[in-house]
Amino acid sequence: MIRLFGHYVSKLYLLLGTVEFWVFFLSLLLGYEVGHPAAGAEAAAEVPLLTVGVLYALILSSSVTAMGLYQRTTAEGLAGLVLRLGISMILATMALSLLFYAVQPLFFGRKVTGAALIFSFFGVILTRAAFSRLFGQNTSKHRLLVLGTGEKAAQIYALESPSSRFMVVGYVNLGRCVDRIPPRVRTDLGKEGDLLALAVSLDVDEVVVAPDDPDLRLPVDVILDCKMNGFPVLELMTFFEKETLRINTDLMDPTWILFSDGFSSGSFAEYWKRMLDILVAGILLIPGSLLMVLVTLASFIESRGRHPVLYHQVRTGRHGVPYRLYKFRSMRPDAEQDGVARWATDNDDRVTGLGRFLRKTRLDELPQLFNVLRGEMSLVGPRPERPEFVEQLSKKIAWYNERHRVKPGITGWAQLNYQYGSSTEDAKRKLEYDLYYVKNASPFLDMLILLGTVEVILLGKGAR
Repeated sequence: MIRLFGHYVSKLYLLLGTVEFWVFFLSLLLGYEVGHPAAGAEAAAEVPLLTVGVLYALILSSSVTAMGLYQRTTAEGLAGLVLRLGISMILATMALSLLFYAVQPLFFGRKVTGAALIFSFFGVILTRAAFSRLFGQNTSKHRLLVLGTGEKAAQIYALESPSSRFMVVGYVNLGRCVDRIPPRVRTDLGKEGDLLALAVSLDVDEVVVAPDDPDLRLPVDVILDCKMNGFPVLELMTFFEKETLRINTDLMDPTWILFSDGFSSGSFAEYWKRMLDILVAGILLIPGSLLMVLVTLASFIESRGRHPVLYHQVRTGRHGVPYRLYKFRSMRPDAEQDGVARWATDNDDRVTGLGRFLRKTRLDELPQLFNVLRGEMSLVGPRPERPEFVEQLSKKIAWYNERHRVKPGITGWAQLNYQYGSSTEDAKRKLEYDLYYVKNASPFLDMLILLGTVEVILLGKGAR
């Protein structure tokens, strides 16, 4: 894993993305040779072939990213890869059509585009097969040496699984702790206590410091020796943040917040985030307006004109300031006739027939684009909660109000990585993802989330 613009990215998947970018680029060139009626040096001189190749590769790479094909958690086998890749090609075709329509000199013809897409499709399949054969499951994981064998080290042990991004090659007992790690994975430093030699012999990528006793005097010299010789050294909180892409609230303390990077956004970053919100929301409202008209008609027909089409509700915004959120109505008007706020549940009988479709496709959230334009929300941010739930959860969950440091969003890191929450435990886990976003918020992470949201909408993940 490497840190890119404040976000941890897999080195292997970054390499895969780079290779596939060139696969897409070469596919366009090959498609031109096959599909263009006058292919050759003379014809190529008349069109910006290299420019189109780069634009084509960028669009294909963005579409593949949008469908989650650069996420380690996407492990659905060949059928899942083909399905996601097929949808990626459809999205890319739509984007390419808009590009060629806007800049017609770039258009080579349908045969060239079709051939390039076919070559790209099979190029990705072959590239993934080659990567799987070359790197395998364990080879792609980075190797950890954990300093500690107690309760904290046991949390790392419990986190490791065949699908995890890492593998622990040894746990070292630093003394003054009860061993919670099985003997078969514990490692002895030896008589010399040479941590560096152990790290070299085990081909370690990172060293994680996880002692139970806060007063334990760590062997700073030997740990420093590892770091100065190129072995990254992580403390437990940073390890969990990196591997799980969330903040472990059970381990978090004010000192870590004070001295860790992140948890800050300057006026420049906020300005560009606001510009992105206005630009994207304005663009989405162009096709969104037609969809909102259709939803309005469908809602009117379903209720025979007896129920309101729009639904508004008070939510908690940035710094705890309440605002009025707008959605298309998806529940019966008497869903909370007793005045008690309730979370939505699986197969909730309060949801109407049309409402289930709207929630599945996220069309019920279209009116929130106006909340974004008004500055009450952002496109990306923590899910806005009702004041009643905020009051309850802030009493039960430590650090809960820290999620209000940024504007709430239509989509967000927690929405992408965790299912719809309907309990205090769900809220706590989603908070950990929200805090990761608050800590590492950047335009780069926002774009990743927006691209990932396309997958969520098209595949209907996480809706209730």
